[in-house]
Amino acid sequence: MRLFLLRLLAKLPLRFWHGLGAFGGWLTYRSDKRYAAKIQSNFAQSGIAMDAADYQQRLPQIAREIGKGAAEVLPVWLRPYQDVLKLVQACHGWEHVEAAAQSGKGILAMTPHLGCFEIVSLYYAARRPMTVMYKPPRQRWAEAIMRTGRERGQISLATTDVKGVRALLTALKKGEAVGILPDQVASRGDGIWANFFGRPAYTPTLVTRLHQSTGAVPLLMYGVRLPRGLGYDIHIEPLQADLSGDKQLACNALNHALEQLIRKFPAQYLWSYNRYKQPGGVVPPPSEGAS
Repeated sequence: MRLFLLRLLAKLPLRFWHGLGAFGGWLTYRSDKRYAAKIQSNFAQSGIAMDAADYQQRLPQIAREIGKGAAEVLPVWLRPYQDVLKLVQACHGWEHVEAAAQSGKGILAMTPHLGCFEIVSLYYAARRPMTVMYKPPRQRWAEAIMRTGRERGQISLATTDVKGVRALLTALKKGEAVGILPDQVASRGDGIWANFFGRPAYTPTLVTRLHQSTGAVPLLMYGVRLPRGLGYDIHIEPLQADLSGDKQLACNALNHALEQLIRKFPAQYLWSYNRYKQPGGVVPPPSEGAS
């Protein structure tokens, strides 16, 4: 019954969901001081704003876009698959996928917390197979809805554990794509401290390890949210970073490439995400001291 009702609600226009999300995002930002402080701190750290006035002007827009991102999950996950695909108005850079396929290599599809990252894999999987890594939520009902929304087309899901990494390796060796969030906080033992907008962030080394072990082609893939609920434009471009050498240098280069991308669409980045979190059991970077 719960899923049935959610599917009915998902049929409401995307413009409605983006409007509702924008209002909810702004309201949360205005009422939750801790939440607002996290957004303010992360965005200020980026140095993207030109001056104090520009910084203050961008914050409400960021809050609204974060709200849109939360609200759009329902229609993207629970509308019929073909209806979801119709939300994509254009795809720029698919030739990079074709070039990688012709070379016989797998693809590291890196989708950061930018715009609508849920729709990217769904669009890709309508054309080619992709294995996507995900962390199962604690609630069983939530995982059921998540799998319903994500496991469509030619998508296979892989959990964030050793078994999941093996699934990614298998897919890459078959010349397929794997989907990874490159800007998430790594778990203990799976990351390294690397600068992200001038501050150490515990960065996953998985992308580097997969590239070095399989020769897979690293591509950035992201879905830009269009105004007035018109849908999304998907962008695919080569990663401008060398992942072939030392892990520290590779992670620094990866984060720098992500910074350059975020600067193109700063309002649509998930600035509320705790990118600078120190996972339990991880030794802090020297600059952070013992706190």
